[in-house]
Parts: sequence; C-alpha cells; structure tokens
Amino acid sequence: MSSNSHSINLHQSEIPTHSLQLPSTTTMAEQIRVVTLNCWGLKYISKDRHERVTAIASALARSDYDIIALQEIWVEADYNEIRQSVVSRLPYTKLFHSGALGAGLAILTKWPIIATSMTPYSLVGEPTDAFGGDWFVGKGVGSVTIMHPVLGQVQLLVTHFCAKGGESGPEYNRTYRLVNAWEFAKVTRQAAELGRYVIAMGDFNSIPTSLPVNIILNYAGLVDSWATSHAHIPPPSGMLSPIEGVVNYGVTADSPLNSYRDSEPSGDPIVRKYQGKRLDYILFRHPSPNGSNDHLPRLTCRDSQVVFTDSILGNSCSYSDHFGVEATLAIDMQAEGKQDDMASLKDTSAVWFNSPSELSSNVVTEVMSTFNTSYRMSQDRSRKELTIFATSILALIGLIIGSAWVVVPWLNPVFVLLVIYLSWVATTNLYEGFIFGNWERKALQNVIEELELYKQILVSQAPHDW
Repeated sequence: MSSNSHSINLHQSEIPTHSLQLPSTTTMAEQIRVVTLNCWGLKYISKDRHERVTAIASALARSDYDIIALQEIWVEADYNEIRQSVVSRLPYTKLFHSGALGAGLAILTKWPIIATSMTPYSLVGEPTDAFGGDWFVGKGVGSVTIMHPVLGQVQLLVTHFCAKGGESGPEYNRTYRLVNAWEFAKVTRQAAELGRYVIAMGDFNSIPTSLPVNIILNYAGLVDSWATSHAHIPPPSGMLSPIEGVVNYGVTADSPLNSYRDSEPSGDPIVRKYQGKRLDYILFRHPSPNGSNDHLPRLTCRDSQVVFTDSILGNSCSYSDHFGVEATLAIDMQAEGKQDDMASLKDTSAVWFNSPSELSSNVVTEVMSTFNTSYRMSQDRSRKELTIFATSILALIGLIIGSAWVVVPWLNPVFVLLVIYLSWVATTNLYEGFIFGNWERKALQNVIEELELYKQILVSQAPHDW
C-alpha cells in the first residue's frame, strides 16, 4: 500500500445497519452496489464523532458495496480509519482536498482509478457566516474516473451542496444552491459527452421537487435511483409514521428516528408531511448519444434503500445526523434489440441514449430571474456595507483626534477598545462589501451569461417549443 494512500490508493460496503447483507451471488459484471453517506465529521463540533466513525467503518467492512461515497469526512484520520476497514475489498480510494478546511468528500471503489479532479463551486457561502461554515470549506464536485470491466470508463461524482436557504420562501434564498446545481450539472453533462457512464452521489441539500434537483435531473440527464425504484409508491394521503417516511419516501434528514434531530417539533411543512426530508441521492446516466453507442450496456436501478437507520450497537446515538442511501444498479448486457421497446416503457431509467435532456423554458426563466434578483440584492448589500466602512473610518478619525483632548486617564482604555472595534467593523465591511461583493456578482454574472447562451441555443433549435 502506498504511503500516499490518502490521495489515491491503487491497491485493492454499507449495508443497512438493521439488516447485514451478505455478498450477492450476482456477478460483478451484472450489477454495481453503491452507497452514499454524510458522516457529519466536523472536528470538535460533531457529537460522538469518534464512536460514530468507528461504527461506520465497522458496518462498511461487513458490507458488499462496490462504490462508497462519503461527505463531511473532514478529519483525515477518520477517512483513514474507514479506508483501512474496506481496503481489502475497495483498494482504490480518493480523499478530495479543497478550501481552507478541506472538501469533506471521498470515494472508495473496487475498480482502478484512472483520473481524478476536484471542481470547487464558485459560490458556497458568505465570509461573515462563521456558524454556517460553508465559506471556509471547499464545497464542490469530487470526481474519479474508474475503468469498469463491462462499462469501460465510468465517472463517479460526489458532492455536498450549500445548506443555507431551506426549502420555503423565494428562490433567491437558495441562490448559492442553484449555482451549485448548475455547475454540478455541467460537470455531469461534460462527462457524458466524453462517452462515459456517470454515477453521482451525495448530500444535495434539496428535496426532490426543488428547483436545484430539477436542474440536476433535466440538464444533466441524470436518473434518480430512488424515484425509479419507488415509482409505485403514491404520494402520502395522510399522516405518515417516521418509518413510512424512511421506507417509502426515502427520508434521510430530520427524521424523528435520528437521535440528532432537534427535539423541538419542526415548523417545516415538508418535514411534517414526510416525517423528514430526502436530501441524499444516488443518480446515474449513460453516455450522450453520438450515433455509435446505441447498443452499449444499459444501467437500471434494481433496488434502492435508506440505510444506517439504526442506532450504533451498544449506544443510543445514530451513525450520523443523516441516514445513508444505497442502490443496486443492474447492467443489462442485452440492450441491443430493445430500442423499439423503450418508447413504451414508463420507467425513467429506460429513457436513455436517444432522449437528450434539456431544461424547460419556464425553468430557465425562473433560474435567470432568481440570479438577477440576487445580483441586485448583492449590489444593495455592498452599498450598505461600504457605507458602514466609510462611517467607521470617519468615526476612527474622530476618535483619534478626540483622544488628544481627553484628560481623564481612565477613558484611554475605552478609546483603545473603541478603536479596535471600529477597525474590525471597517475591515470586515470593506472585505464583505468590496472584495466578496465583487466576487459574488462576477460569479452570478458568469452563470447568468451561460444561461442566456443556453436559452438562445434552445430557442434556435426548437423555436416552436420555446
């Protein structure tokens, strides 16, 4: 094993904690077993981190997964503990590095890694939002390309979107998450255009009906493994039990079954309706159509479940503040000859090579409107912050001049403290209003221009539909 194994280990997995699964008799050429889990591994902040990471490592060691995707694995020692527990089965691993405190993203896989990349998101948070923390970490898309014995090159993506903004209220509250979704979808689409299969995993901090998920599924052409395997489940008609929310509707966050959920009842209507939220996904797609790949093997989702739902053995705490998601992706080697039948299939996972995916005009208009609103709000905020900066500078000058006329000695320390405070206020607002403000607006401008071009191209290609 390489001494550099924390980056990429070229040497040669969760199961539902309530039901230990033995390795399947199906050959590796027929299916791919995938799991994703947000580990909630913040150093000094996350509760019971050591116990939980050890339990996660133990559960993964007993599993039969071919691909594991982890989020919020911030401490490298925690990553190494999990890696060591599965290295005999999954020898190829990658921990992604980005930002001041790391990306918190990792992928472990059975098959050889032939390329890796880390694409940071252009907008992840505000520098003054210290408690949110998104500004200080390197949120983005971690990517590894593996060489699968049947599918050839498969690009595995892991991500963690910004959490700020919730699900209710105007869309501009979730501007950063929308930027994340657009940039993630571009990476996915580019991978497929290179002729690769794509499997994307992570904590998207978005419910299935949200605008970010709409962008991901329709622009990137991704298939939601949970939605395809649970298409027979009708919408809830009454009050659900927490177990029903997990088993039938894929709840992975804010579940009453999780020991780290806030004890206070949630006012979020989504949480009340589903007994939590589905924020974690396993998505997949096929290579983009190019005329020569009509008979490539077809991926379908055979099964998907929420996992890591039980408490740790001998402990009352959950494995994480999120549950995990697993999916079994079947590889259909008999895709040739089935093209004529696909039009009649209702399963979205069957709509593949010959069905290019694009955003609707309404979605593009809504996203552009959201970004334009956020751009104007950023301008207004910067003006206010720069006004505070100028006022603080004037106050500092006044204090400095006024201190020369103070004859009472005990007032000197007060003047010093005021100078320190005003200096901090001035510096913070200068950075926030000028440096970050311009940074934010330029990132928004880039995305707005990309969407404008995208809309123009779609209008020229399908004027009657637009």
